[in-house]
Amino acid sequence: MTAEEDLTQSSTKGRLIAVAALLLAAVNLRLAVTSVGPVLSEIRSGLGMSSSVAGLLTSVPAVCFAGVGFLAPRLARQFGPARVILAGMVVLAAGLAVRPYAPGTALFLLLSLVALAGIAVVNVLLPSVVKAYFPDRVGTMTGLYTVSLNVGATVAAATTVPLTASVFGDDWRLGLACWAAVAVLAVPAWLPLARQPFTADPETHKADVVRVTRHPVAWALAVYFGMQSTSAYVIIGWLPQIYRDAGISAERAGIYFAVTSFLGVPLGFLLSSLAGRVRSQSWIAVGLGVFGLAGYGGLWWDPAAAPLLWAVLLGIVNTAFPLVLTMIALRGRTPATVVKLSAFAQSTGYLFAIPGPILVGVLHDHTDGWRAPLTFVLLLMIPQIIAGFFAGRDRQI
Repeated sequence: MTAEEDLTQSSTKGRLIAVAALLLAAVNLRLAVTSVGPVLSEIRSGLGMSSSVAGLLTSVPAVCFAGVGFLAPRLARQFGPARVILAGMVVLAAGLAVRPYAPGTALFLLLSLVALAGIAVVNVLLPSVVKAYFPDRVGTMTGLYTVSLNVGATVAAATTVPLTASVFGDDWRLGLACWAAVAVLAVPAWLPLARQPFTADPETHKADVVRVTRHPVAWALAVYFGMQSTSAYVIIGWLPQIYRDAGISAERAGIYFAVTSFLGVPLGFLLSSLAGRVRSQSWIAVGLGVFGLAGYGGLWWDPAAAPLLWAVLLGIVNTAFPLVLTMIALRGRTPATVVKLSAFAQSTGYLFAIPGPILVGVLHDHTDGWRAPLTFVLLLMIPQIIAGFFAGRDRQI
């Protein structure tokens, strides 16, 4: 019996420790990225960064998550998920603390990769932790940790500019580095879980012979994950700038961006809970895609015409992230299979997502506007809707 199974079957105190660890890890999974968007102009000015390179910056999370994510199952089998997640949080804290003080663009990108490598393993392993510790509450627990994730994303998006201006004397470097403290706070919560004796789960050997790449549902999940990731990173990397280029102030652009993130708090929880209770999630995925078409269509028409409405619509489509995490946990029969399915769907999905934010930056540079990039993103909603329909069908690996 694994340490995770021991904890699942143990006292209420043990479960509370697991819940606290999950939530504190999850709160860090987006703030490292969402804190960049509101001060992207200042970062570009300070480092001499072009729009195309800024587009590369918005794709760095996808690159890192794709590459490191494939390693997560092997690391989890060797050391145990809790220990790998603990190490990931330490790496994240170190990367966030040092990154803003890089003297040039290349080192800034490299240190971003270091920080995001820590997030990558946590991204892959949290669904399997939920499956192992709370097999009867997959939807609810996924909803809870995505709420925590969105709280972190929202706070970083809304407060990075005010903190930089009023607390750190307009020093954007301090405004970014301060978020390392949040990662540090998560470390003690994982120590009790990491200290549990780890024995490889016998189910892992069965999962090793499962070839997830042969299952259509795995590919549907990967494509859906990739398309929703592309949408999310375009929003994270470019939405504040789209608003600012439309004549909206940096502070108000940050607030609208925070609205997009904040909606994921209640909606992500409700959606995950609902998804965990129904046999098929196909029509939920299709419905989210329709909201995405409306939100991006509004930005294409005029970002300043109804900026709050566009932010709300994009906030709704962003809940595709907790939906796909819930589907990953539901589509695997065992925690060990969920690890492999999560690694494949997320890593392959992030590979699909890498070009998107870069192309948005390139299209913006070449057209000196946002209509061409937004047309591209609108077109990507079509494969997202199709893949979501097939990924949501009641199938298991």
